[in-house]
Amino acid sequence: MATTKNPRNATSASNTSSATDTAPKRRAADVAYETLETLISTLQLQPGAQVVEAELVERTGLSRTPLREALLRMVSTGLIVQQPRRGLLVSAIDLADHLDVVQTRRVLERLIAACSARRASDQQRKDIVLCAKRMVRAATVDKLDDYMRADIELDRVNHIASQNQSAVKAVVPLIVQCRRFWYAYRHAGDLTEGAAAHLQLAEGIASGDEAAAIAGADRLSDYLQGFTERVIAN
Repeated sequence: MATTKNPRNATSASNTSSATDTAPKRRAADVAYETLETLISTLQLQPGAQVVEAELVERTGLSRTPLREALLRMVSTGLIVQQPRRGLLVSAIDLADHLDVVQTRRVLERLIAACSARRASDQQRKDIVLCAKRMVRAATVDKLDDYMRADIELDRVNHIASQNQSAVKAVVPLIVQCRRFWYAYRHAGDLTEGAAAHLQLAEGIASGDEAAAIAGADRLSDYLQGFTERVIAN
C-alpha cells in the first residue's frame, strides 16, 4: 500500500485553524501519542508491524522519554501489543471485533456530544461547525488528506469542549481503530456520507440542544456501523 501523508502533522505545522486556539498546551507525551496514533490510523505503521523505538525516534524526531510513555499508553489500550521474543507490534485489525468497537464508541459519542452541547464555549461551537464544513468541502472534491485533517481537528475541539476526560480517554483508542479500519477498507466508504454525518453532529452541538447533538452522534455511528457491515459482507 502506498504511503499516506500524515494529516495530523500537517495540521500542527500549518496551525491556521482557529480551533487550535481552544486547546491548552499539550504535554510532549501527548504530542508523541498523537503522532503514533496518526501513523497507526493511516496505516503508515501497518497492522502486525514491529515497533522499534529507535526507528520511531529517527522517523518522527520525538524524544525517547515521551515516545516511550506514548508506547506504554498504546499497549494499555490495545493499539500496540507486546509479545514474548517479538517485542512490540501494531495490533491486527479484527473484522469480527470491529462491530463491538463501533457499538461501544456509539455510547461514548452520545455522551460526549451531549456534554459538548451543554458546555462548549461560543468559539468552540463555531470551530466545530467550521471543521465539519471543511470535511464537507474536502469530500466534495475527494481530498482525503484534507478530510482527515478536518476530522482530527473536529474530534480535538469536541473532546476539549465536552470537559469529560473519562469519556474522552475511553473513546480515543476506539476512534483510532475506526480511522484505521476506514483507511484499510476505504473503497467501501463514502466521504460525502461521512461528512454529512459529521456536519449534523457539529450543528447539533453548536445549537446547544443535547437531543440534536445526540441525534448527530447517532447518525455518525450509523454511518460507521453500515460501513463496517458492508466490509464484513464482502
